[in-house]
Amino acid sequence: MSTAQRLLVANFKDIDKNDLPLVGGKGANLGEMTKAGFPVPKGFAVTTYAYDQFVEENALNTFLKDSINNLDVHNPKELERVAESIQRKIERGNIPEEIVKDVFDAYKKDKLNLVAVRSSATAEDLPDASFAGQQATFLNVKGEANLLDKVRKCWASLFTARAIFYRNENKIPHEKVKISVMVQEMVQSKVSGVMFSIDPVSNDKETIVIEAVWGLGEMIVQGQVVPDRYKIQKETFSILSKEISTQDVELIRIGGETKESDVPQKIRASQKIDDKKIIELAKYASRLQEHYYFPQDVEWAFDGKNLYIVQTRPVTTIKQVSKKAAEEKQGSTLTPILTGSGASPGISSGHVRILKSAKEIDRVKDGDILVSVMTSPDFVPAMKKASAIITDSGGQTSHAAIVSRELGVPCVVGTNSATTTLKDDDIVTVDGEKGLIFRGGDVKVKKNKKIKEEKVKIRTATNLYVNLAEVERAKEISNFYVDGVGLLRAEFMIANIGIHPKEAIKNKKQDKFIDKLTKGIETFCEAFYPRPVVYRATDFKTNEYRSLNGGKYWEPEEPNPMLGFRGAFRYVTQPEVFNLEVQAIKRVREKYDNLWLMAPFVRSPEELKKVRRLLSIEGLFEKTSFKFWMMVELPVNVIRLNDFIDVGIDGVSVGSNDLTMLTLGTDRDNAEVSQAFNEMDPAVLWSLKRTIRICNKRGVTSSICGQAPSTHEELVEKLVKWGTTSISVNPDAVNRVRKVIAEAENKLAGGN
Repeated sequence: MSTAQRLLVANFKDIDKNDLPLVGGKGANLGEMTKAGFPVPKGFAVTTYAYDQFVEENALNTFLKDSINNLDVHNPKELERVAESIQRKIERGNIPEEIVKDVFDAYKKDKLNLVAVRSSATAEDLPDASFAGQQATFLNVKGEANLLDKVRKCWASLFTARAIFYRNENKIPHEKVKISVMVQEMVQSKVSGVMFSIDPVSNDKETIVIEAVWGLGEMIVQGQVVPDRYKIQKETFSILSKEISTQDVELIRIGGETKESDVPQKIRASQKIDDKKIIELAKYASRLQEHYYFPQDVEWAFDGKNLYIVQTRPVTTIKQVSKKAAEEKQGSTLTPILTGSGASPGISSGHVRILKSAKEIDRVKDGDILVSVMTSPDFVPAMKKASAIITDSGGQTSHAAIVSRELGVPCVVGTNSATTTLKDDDIVTVDGEKGLIFRGGDVKVKKNKKIKEEKVKIRTATNLYVNLAEVERAKEISNFYVDGVGLLRAEFMIANIGIHPKEAIKNKKQDKFIDKLTKGIETFCEAFYPRPVVYRATDFKTNEYRSLNGGKYWEPEEPNPMLGFRGAFRYVTQPEVFNLEVQAIKRVREKYDNLWLMAPFVRSPEELKKVRRLLSIEGLFEKTSFKFWMMVELPVNVIRLNDFIDVGIDGVSVGSNDLTMLTLGTDRDNAEVSQAFNEMDPAVLWSLKRTIRICNKRGVTSSICGQAPSTHEELVEKLVKWGTTSISVNPDAVNRVRKVIAEAENKLAGGN
């Protein structure tokens, strides 16, 4: 215990981590950080000694004991009635003159004007309990009278229904818990947030997670908005991934009050903090963990250029996940009906119970799936009963996320539409690690033979592209009379790198991975320059990824990988992996601006929008020379093509192989049904024609890169007739298809 032991008020510089009984967990940490030189806003603590004097002055001890002793905390109405009665009594109590004088003196001495007034209980912010958001916080408090009023309200918040319930459930004697109040210089933050020095969901000790919102940080804690989310690798401080959210409202000071305000339109979808500040924050997270010898959950704020650390606490949810449990989690192969941000690991099923407010918490029964727009501390009694939690809003540092992790309940936040998509009594399964909600639960490469190119130089209006994969053939095929590369497969280059991308990140070898991929792509772009090279982002299936070094540790075993975890869905759920490709693309485009990108296996416009956002974050759309295509290989791509185009794409390319299989419901690689595979089926032709016609009408380019035009000359004629922009074929079909295109165009022009 420090010399501050018997003070009613203690300045931050006079307290440290040993003073928890005097100033609570929050106060002890603020003092400790101040002494250690971290950028903490100045302030002081109204100590637990002052609280004890207040209780004694107003003869509250007997009243508190009698009120709580026989309380049934599992009866929400009785709990709320008793809590309100206690709080009213405290808020009407008289503050001793000695306390008033010391508070006013400290307020004037530190020359404080606007302050944040925060509760700090002696049982909060401990390594095994977080008391997430249970006591009161008040922002932008001005003036001595208002300050005293908020101090009294903080004392009263020790007896909210949620706090009483929590202490009872964790067997913490009520009389043993005291409360201090932090009075801290108010940071008028332009942007604020929370960061973890360990991934709070996966417990990855090598990753720092930062979440950011516009304005004051209360919105992120309360889960009112979906924050930006950045992942940073420890030691290297490499930014592994960035997920940028659109934020419409922020919490700021307007006049003398803290109010919600519309975020200016021009920055709503922008990255909240630049890469330099992300790295600066990550370094502070790492330093704080080193200082405390334990992973930290840190609140921060920027008022412009200046960074402030306003709070730190231990991460309370670190758990060991058994190998068996991890394997079970990887086993899900169903198609999710909703996706969000995985906030608390685990898988659970149950009946949906949608709550419009905390007043409905008694509707939740043991084992239900609690669904709400967001949760607040008032939801905790119901969260305790739930087998899983789903919210529309919030990030990994929202109330729902923090409490779910502490309770060990699977949780998915930021789904945007759970409360409208799901219905009461629906049965769903929640995967809290991957952020998925479900209704109800080796690569063989044939090397091409060398081709004798006859260089048939026939000019055609329809561009003829070539499909490529092997780096060794880039120079050779670039001499062919083609207009570019219509399909550059990433898989062969990544297979040659030889390591699973997640394994590379784990081993801190992502830079080598990016370097090798950059070199591979660059070889094609250099060989074909200035002709376009359309790079299809990775479309490995799980069984193919497993064959890479370390892949078995990262990939589930799926019974039907073709319809499983692949394509754009991977980029959205594992942005740190997709970021490796994006960084390689950026590097190549610094030298060769003929590199374009194509997204495969996109299941919805919403998914495409998220992929586009990941590219936009990295500035790829800043140059008009960059083109973004989408593959059309799912029936939904054909049916909702206008919706996909609305997202913002420059072109499409039909993957006729997958489109045929998924349209006809047959697997061409399955000998039992391969005879039913027919790329000339009327349904497939209808899909091709519809795709081309819509693209022409909407002013975007259309292409085809599957096997079909390489083998069916009659299809090439139809494609030209329908007005396709380009056709991409295998190298051995270039000369033949060029002639077919020329003949088809000649017929359309009225030639013989």
